[in-house]
Amino acid sequence: MLKTATVSLTKQEQLNFLLTNRIPRRWLTLFMGWFSQIESPWLTKLSIAIWQLFAEDLRLEDAKQQSFSSLGACFTRQLKDGLRPVDQRADVVTSPCDAIVGACGQVQGTQLFQAKGFPYELSDLIPDSHIANKYRNGVFVTLRLKSSMYHRFHAPIDCHVSKVDYISGDTWNVNPIALKRIEKLFCKNERAVIELHNHSTNGSITLVPVAAILVASMKFHFLSDTLDLKYQGPNQLPCNASFTKGDEMGYFQHGSTIIVFASGNYQLCPGIGEGTPIKMGQALLRDHSDSPYSSTLNAPQSH
Repeated sequence: MLKTATVSLTKQEQLNFLLTNRIPRRWLTLFMGWFSQIESPWLTKLSIAIWQLFAEDLRLEDAKQQSFSSLGACFTRQLKDGLRPVDQRADVVTSPCDAIVGACGQVQGTQLFQAKGFPYELSDLIPDSHIANKYRNGVFVTLRLKSSMYHRFHAPIDCHVSKVDYISGDTWNVNPIALKRIEKLFCKNERAVIELHNHSTNGSITLVPVAAILVASMKFHFLSDTLDLKYQGPNQLPCNASFTKGDEMGYFQHGSTIIVFASGNYQLCPGIGEGTPIKMGQALLRDHSDSPYSSTLNAPQSH
């Protein structure tokens, strides 16, 4: 029985991989971008109903609005107020999004992993050596946003953003099956590098949102352009934006991934490991350079 179930799962994984990766990814992504913006009540309801057949964990009752003008409006829905309390402790870095934790842990020199046996280099993901070098022997957490999840991402600390580095690329699926088969997948895909500046805290934090098939669209509220397959502007976009921890920064137009990097004075919070579900605003990392572990992380959270 167990052997039969294992064979069935293997076949299912192979089919999933073929359907989501061995297709014209760019054209399917462009089509999905166009289709999701069609404003039609009946088409939107039908599309959502079909989507719910494949995503049993889709929770539209949490949405601020219960009717949507398009499939894209459903993808980028906002949540009802108060559903994501934010841990306000100064030494805690919160999750910027709802996600399933993927590969995480210490960066081994300049090497980290997208999945077991699939390493990649910091410099391959983050071309700016000044930023990449800050995370040598640091900490990383891969956060996978499933298509059914809340798609907006928020500031994990009080911070200032002075620029966004945009790297155009492919649109491979970023699900676990692909991560176990495609080497350096995150380094191949379209992505952005956002360094978060906060002079009142120790160390460094950087977010790397990675686009994927059916997505390839990242919208940052502090940039005028949407970063997608049609974007033809400069790769380095200067800006001047300040955020309080928990403030919304932008959104994906479908599920995707955010990789959080922290310098070596940070460590994973208890319970954070591969496969862990996490909500935006929950404790993800903590700075252990100043205060004892027990006096901060076990203190009551501020809502």
